[in-house]
Amino acid sequence: MVLSNLDLVAQCDGFPYHQTDPTSYLASINTYYQLRVSDHDYALGYMLPSVAEVFRGIPNWDMDDEDRILTLTGGSTAAERSQAVETTLLAMRKTGHFKVLDKWRGELYAVYGRDKELLFNVERSASPLLGVVTYGVHLNAYTRTSDGELKIWTPRRARTKQTYGGMLDNAVAGGISSGESPFESVVRECAEEASLSEELVRGKAKASGSVTYWYIRDERAGGETNLMQPECQYIYDLELPEEVIPKPGDDEVEEFYLWSVEEVQEAMRKGEFKPNCAMVVLDFFLRHGILTAENEKDYIEIVSRLHRRLEFPTL
Repeated sequence: MVLSNLDLVAQCDGFPYHQTDPTSYLASINTYYQLRVSDHDYALGYMLPSVAEVFRGIPNWDMDDEDRILTLTGGSTAAERSQAVETTLLAMRKTGHFKVLDKWRGELYAVYGRDKELLFNVERSASPLLGVVTYGVHLNAYTRTSDGELKIWTPRRARTKQTYGGMLDNAVAGGISSGESPFESVVRECAEEASLSEELVRGKAKASGSVTYWYIRDERAGGETNLMQPECQYIYDLELPEEVIPKPGDDEVEEFYLWSVEEVQEAMRKGEFKPNCAMVVLDFFLRHGILTAENEKDYIEIVSRLHRRLEFPTL
């Protein structure tokens, strides 16, 4: 199967749009449960009914089946709510309720309200259960040869990884922990994943916008499928001197390839890239004039869907 660029977008930005498919959109939102916190009358995420059901009768949670709302009632501060969430999730992990909790990271993601205030923190591996917006950083590392050709550093994920094992990735990518800034996150990830020096990254990495989408997890993500995963990725570009070669700094990356644009495009058409990483590459191609209205028939739709406006509060 050969994937078009729009196919690559659709496999990552999978939740229906009410503007173009109102029937599917309404069917979806009328199926899921909204996640809320007390005294906040808006959704922070969508949860599968099978997931929400597990929270029924648990202290600090309230189920409203008529309006399909699960409300976190425990605590009135971010710290108190975070403690209530952690207590619940640790109990669920111990009883083996959800496979995604087997990959417990000990890393906290922040969940924000409409005023950009921190409402609570949640264990990273559990965030898809709640369907809340999460944040990450992705960095495109590239070089220009002596004759001016642009080449892109493309890593292959370790085949032993539980999520998207063996698939292609962006040069550096990772989640932003609660309280961490995007730039500090990318500096940290560059050292961990690509052995790039802090001095180099701080001096040359350029903030290049963001990519947002609403992913629906499939079996490649590991654990339960069809969980909601709306995400915001902060994008950075880093042009490397030819003598600088990224090297795996941990066990998450198998090897790095230095590929031409055509080689990257061929791998994308074959579906070899992790879904959200294909989105980031498309964004890079757009910003660098590789993908244009002249050579891409779905240009406008691709541009707009790389920057989806999410229905939940974001930073």
